[in-house]
Order: sequence, then structure tokens, then C-alpha cells
Amino acid sequence: MARSRRPSAAQIAAKRAEETAAAKRGVRICTWASIVTGALGILLLAVPKLLPMGGPWVQLVLGALTLILSFRARAIGMRGVEGFDGRLSLLGAIAGFAIMFFAGQAAFAIVASLGH
Repeated sequence: MARSRRPSAAQIAAKRAEETAAAKRGVRICTWASIVTGALGILLLAVPKLLPMGGPWVQLVLGALTLILSFRARAIGMRGVEGFDGRLSLLGAIAGFAIMFFAGQAAFAIVASLGH
């Protein structure tokens, strides 16, 4: 009699637990990386003298990176983690939007001054 190649219930449960652990790890890494980049971007907004040359451009990159990481964390969490609570990644997204807004204003002012 031929054996079935279908996985057993224990194998399915082990695979699901492994996928959930990988998703939680991915959420944790992306969330904390977005919090760190957001804090760095807000620090550069508060003290712009830290980067006198290219400050707004670095802030824009940090803002974009913050948004990408926080939304990536939210996507992974909603898809792969049961009972996902995305408040920290939402905080990162809000920080990313604030950084992009204020750094975008500074970058636009620099670009506009080049035309005069």
C-alpha cells in the first residue's frame, strides 16, 4: 500500500509555529529599526546644526526609510502574527511622516533659493 505524502498534523503545526516565530522576529526588527531611524531623523530636525551640509537630504532619506520600515513591519504583522498590535510601528510611521514633511520644506527652500 502506498503511503500518503501529505504532512501530518504535527508537521503542519510545527511549520505554522516556525512561520509565526519568523514573522514576529521580522516585525520586531522592522519596528525597532523604524523607531531608531525616526528618532535619528527627529533629532536632526530638532538640532539641524549636527549636519550643516546636506542635512535636509539626509533627513528625507531617514524619513523615507522610517516609513518603509514601519509599513513593512505592519504588513508582516497583519499577515503573519495572530493578535498583532501595531502601535509601535504606527508611531514609527507618524514619525516618518513628520520627518518627511519638515525635511521636505527645508529641501524645497534650498532648491527654490537656487533658482533666484
